[in-house]
Amino acid sequence: MTDQPIRILIVDDHTVVRKGLKALMLTEPGLQVVGEAADGEEAVRRARILKPDVILMDMSMPHKDGVQATLEIKQESPDARILVLTSFAEDQKILEALKAGALGYLLKDASPEELLKAIQEVYRGQSSLHPAVAQKVIRAIQHPDAHEAREENALTDRELEILRLIAEGLPNQQIATRLSISERTVRTHVSNILRKLKFPNRTQAALYAVKEGITRKQ
Repeated sequence: MTDQPIRILIVDDHTVVRKGLKALMLTEPGLQVVGEAADGEEAVRRARILKPDVILMDMSMPHKDGVQATLEIKQESPDARILVLTSFAEDQKILEALKAGALGYLLKDASPEELLKAIQEVYRGQSSLHPAVAQKVIRAIQHPDAHEAREENALTDRELEILRLIAEGLPNQQIATRLSISERTVRTHVSNILRKLKFPNRTQAALYAVKEGITRKQ
């Protein structure tokens, strides 16, 4: 460990996970939990204020997912050290997180010893990948075409539904009304759709949906 404790921000939408991680950190004199965040938006705000040494970042969260939060934090603070700690081992999520700037990617079934080791490695600016994740990254490097293609299958059912409505020309407010969800939630889904399909705006996403025959189900 270091002379000064490693200051950690824990980001996870499950309270029990945050409290469990904090309890683990309290057993290590070289670690200090300086804050918690329950979603991606709060993570960006807390990172800006607290400037932690290491951020433990969950992937699937409300309002803003871990990839988008990582991207925004790295844009504001290029030296931020982010370790993804998640249950998701899908190739696409791993690559998106690493491209966004995460230094490490660890699964939640890792042992406490593996987590503590990963925190130290990320703090030192080193890459730290779960063995299963490392294998997926190697495969992605060896077969890049399979991961660079735009795949509507990467979208969730809700995202596909919203993409169909975008293709119909509906603005966010009307989509929110149609699906009985908040406009803020629609904006989050639209952001995720554009990121996954690698389009800069909703117009291109709509054209893609029409071209590929992703029309609204009757």
